[in-house]
Amino acid sequence: MTGIPFPDISPEIFSVTIFGLHFALRWYALAYIVGIVIGWRIAVAALKRPHLWAGGVPPMTPAQLEALLTWIILGIIAGGRLGYVLFYRPGYYLETWWEIPAIWQGGMSFHGGFLGVTTAILVFCWREKAPLGGVADAIALASPPAILLGRIANFINAELWGRPTTLPWGVIFPGEAAQDCPGAVDACARHPSQLYEAGLEGLLLGTLLILLAFRWGALRRRWLLTGVFLAGYGIARFLVEFVRQPDAQFVSPGNPLGLAVHWNGWGLTMGQLLTLPILLAGALLILWARRRTRAVPA
Repeated sequence: MTGIPFPDISPEIFSVTIFGLHFALRWYALAYIVGIVIGWRIAVAALKRPHLWAGGVPPMTPAQLEALLTWIILGIIAGGRLGYVLFYRPGYYLETWWEIPAIWQGGMSFHGGFLGVTTAILVFCWREKAPLGGVADAIALASPPAILLGRIANFINAELWGRPTTLPWGVIFPGEAAQDCPGAVDACARHPSQLYEAGLEGLLLGTLLILLAFRWGALRRRWLLTGVFLAGYGIARFLVEFVRQPDAQFVSPGNPLGLAVHWNGWGLTMGQLLTLPILLAGALLILWARRRTRAVPA
């Protein structure tokens, strides 16, 4: 196969060793930090424009958003890590449970992080008596930057790559596992599925949400932006799964496509299976928001 050589980028930006202990700042961690900060500023910009919201009243103040942000960060980390452990590698972590907190090694699940963030939002709205739909819309608007940068960090880490391909933009990822391609004579090129997701779930979906919020009045219909985010993410993830390398525990001689559920040669990967409820919820929220909520004029 021919392909593009993987760029010589270290997963670590810099590292130091103090008293025999190794400390490093990784692109993976920085991506989430920067992504959350960018998303926070986008949400603050929307909250400072009352005319964008239903009834001309934002669902919370910028100060309340800062308080919520702390809980969201905890939800992303705890939910994302536990989701990865439970959904993708339960057997491995049952035997090596002490590695569960080692998030710096990689291994986060969007679906788990989504559940963690949802829990944080529910608790916040209950305590602050804030409108759940409006708060959810603000967080949906803020989410794509972290997804965009997180997927780019996955690429830098040379993880979560795609299936083998002969397309000219296939990337030759390093490592024994990435080069284990049946039938490959020389180097094995794979789909850069991390970059596909960065473009679809991060850049494209984020641009659409910003236009909907700031130009097309979507925030005046509570839950509409949340629905678009969930449906957009669900569609993008479902499609990318067709070219994404399945997790090793789902691959076997009788199941080379790594399908989590399959029948008569057809089936769904674990990523597609977990994404279907998100996609369905997004579609239902869009329909509900358009039919039940009348947009309030600016």
